[in-house]
Amino acid sequence: MGLEHGLKAGYASVCAYPVIFFAVWHAVFHYRRGWNAANPRYESAWVMVSVCYVLYTIQHMGKEKEMKRRYSRWLGVVIGWLVLSGLGLQPSQIHAAQPEYQMDQMVVTASKVPESKGNVTQKIEVITLEETDSMVLTKGNLIEILQYQPGMAPSILSRNDANWGAAGGIGPKYTMYMLDGLPIDGFVDPQALDPWILDRIETQRGPASVLYPNYLFMDFAGNQSPLAGTTNLILPERFGAPETRLMAGYGSYDTLSTKFFHGRDVDHLSLFAGGFYENSDYTNYGTTPSWLNMIDDPEYEKTKLYVGGVYRINGRPDHKLSLFANRYIHDGDAGRPNRDFDHRYSIFQGSYALPLTDSLSSRLAVGYRDYDRSWEEDQYPNSLALRSQDGVKQTIIPADISFALRHGDAHLFTFGGDYQHATYQTYSETDHVAVGNDADASQAGIYAQEEFRIADLTLRFGGRFTEVEHDIHLLGGNPPGDDSASWNKWLWSAGARYKFNSMVTAYTNVGTSFLAPSLKSVGGTLKLSDKGVPGKNGQLPNPDLKPETGIGYDLGTDIALTKSVQFGVRGFLNRIDDQIVENAVVSTPTTSQSQSVNAGKTTAYGVETEVKWRLNKDISAFANYTYTHSEIDNDIDPDQDGAEVPFAPAHMGNIGVSANLGWGVSASAWLHVSGKIYDSTSLSGRKEFSGYETLNAHVEKAVYEKEVTRVSVYGDLYNLTNREYEMPWQFQDPGFAAMAGLKAVF
Repeated sequence: MGLEHGLKAGYASVCAYPVIFFAVWHAVFHYRRGWNAANPRYESAWVMVSVCYVLYTIQHMGKEKEMKRRYSRWLGVVIGWLVLSGLGLQPSQIHAAQPEYQMDQMVVTASKVPESKGNVTQKIEVITLEETDSMVLTKGNLIEILQYQPGMAPSILSRNDANWGAAGGIGPKYTMYMLDGLPIDGFVDPQALDPWILDRIETQRGPASVLYPNYLFMDFAGNQSPLAGTTNLILPERFGAPETRLMAGYGSYDTLSTKFFHGRDVDHLSLFAGGFYENSDYTNYGTTPSWLNMIDDPEYEKTKLYVGGVYRINGRPDHKLSLFANRYIHDGDAGRPNRDFDHRYSIFQGSYALPLTDSLSSRLAVGYRDYDRSWEEDQYPNSLALRSQDGVKQTIIPADISFALRHGDAHLFTFGGDYQHATYQTYSETDHVAVGNDADASQAGIYAQEEFRIADLTLRFGGRFTEVEHDIHLLGGNPPGDDSASWNKWLWSAGARYKFNSMVTAYTNVGTSFLAPSLKSVGGTLKLSDKGVPGKNGQLPNPDLKPETGIGYDLGTDIALTKSVQFGVRGFLNRIDDQIVENAVVSTPTTSQSQSVNAGKTTAYGVETEVKWRLNKDISAFANYTYTHSEIDNDIDPDQDGAEVPFAPAHMGNIGVSANLGWGVSASAWLHVSGKIYDSTSLSGRKEFSGYETLNAHVEKAVYEKEVTRVSVYGDLYNLTNREYEMPWQFQDPGFAAMAGLKAVF
């Protein structure tokens, strides 16, 4: 059967026939009862039509045959399950608990103060702790939660390595990550934080360059910008009643995992504390052959400890002092005798919120982030003897002071300033310690933003002035010819949202960005003379890097088809001049080397479509699809001209279903589908990585329930289709994994 015929046949059988059947059945059966758009039976038809539109988009926009077949197949299974579930429910059952999407849900990310989600111009989604509890996080990484959001294309290399991937079609560093509004790193901090610390996650898609600065992270792909969006991890502030959570599990690769959490309110004080411990033999996560060349299991131990609290002064929720501390310890090896590693990451932060008048409020936040990672290098491929112990030490201190002035009927003026200071040092130890790169960096900014709300219209505009300075003491072990560099830039952003009626809203946003080269991108972790030398793995320096500037646009609409069915479409366009990208320049069975380069003018545009459905209080589902076209325009280097952005797939999709099945049993299934990617902007030297899908499932059964106490058994199944897909830098997903255990909440 040909591709076109096969897709059309599947499309008709899975989508068209059920929709036609429902339409005819409802027309005949309800002809004399009148139209009722809120009827759940019509909602079933609406959902199928919406999801069919997602599939139709894939069929007509996609060019990757295998990705479309997989997405169509799994989408058909989910739709069929939902249809059968809907047919099996009586109307009285459905009407008894008809949930509604919270259009007036309060969020803080868009304006730095609580605002209704329907009153801000940006597209914001809220992920609750309850939702994260039903997800399978086999790599212990918060990015595994975010990968189901439209436009997110992560490459989580392993349980022991940093995150990569892309957002907005432009690479891994254009989504800003924050903890209660203060920036954190997107490459390693999502692995260092446990999901039980969260009250919720707010994800904002689209440019956010005014209220939030870049993050001065100097390791991995470097500085991070909010051009494509922001992700804000929100900590809990109240508990109501004391709450304790315990979990213990055992799974694949002889993995033992335990964690605990306790939170309570004491008068005006809310406190929480917890911890996580996991050890595992793990398994080979490199390709065959690979520079990783594991000859034994890559064992590891992880420990996370955290404590936090909020003190409401005089009991006022707007006058409060908040503190949080997190410590992450990660030890292990990379599957060879002299390839041990030790990671120590710390996060501390505090904030003080003070109302100045009835209409003017203020907030001061200060943080401390410390990243200390070291690893052994052997003499592979010549021998497995120890060559050196290398490391990176980095500290970042972010601070922000903001003021929010409410004026008029519902207008909001936000203004303030922020500052960051970073230190960065690389070293290699043999018989002595040799420092490679040693530098300081600072960043200061002031910002202001106005939000006008006139009836159903919200208008937003603002600006930021940013100044960045680098002081370089050593570069490649030697004093640099130019020991300092500085940049300053004006940035701006604007947006609008209009509510046509209770069902339809439209929004648009635009914003600019600026990124200076990071110190690792400039200085690397290797010498330029190490290029191509077997066994020399790491990043080559590029001291000639230029800063990059960008602009992002989006335009979208949210449609409440019924009270429990929501449909959304969002188009986006991102343009970057002199984009700094990470290229794989050497990839052999003995060596993996990368280098940061300016890729010329980069353009990425696309569309996101999504549908969410809450059939009743027990069953919910979602589906989304993102198409992205990325292209690099480089007249100077024809080898880059016309190339796609590394790590950015043209096609991505997600499907999820969660259900309470009765008898204390709950289950959820999560499907992530990604198209092919490349590891470089070099048309002649890049490598193509095939698309893949991962299907995960979580099942939980309560074995004891009484009042506020619940004990349950659970099972997590990861990568049910056992897709051992290859990732950049010769990493590979190991395939199927499982974990089972006990949970207790009281």
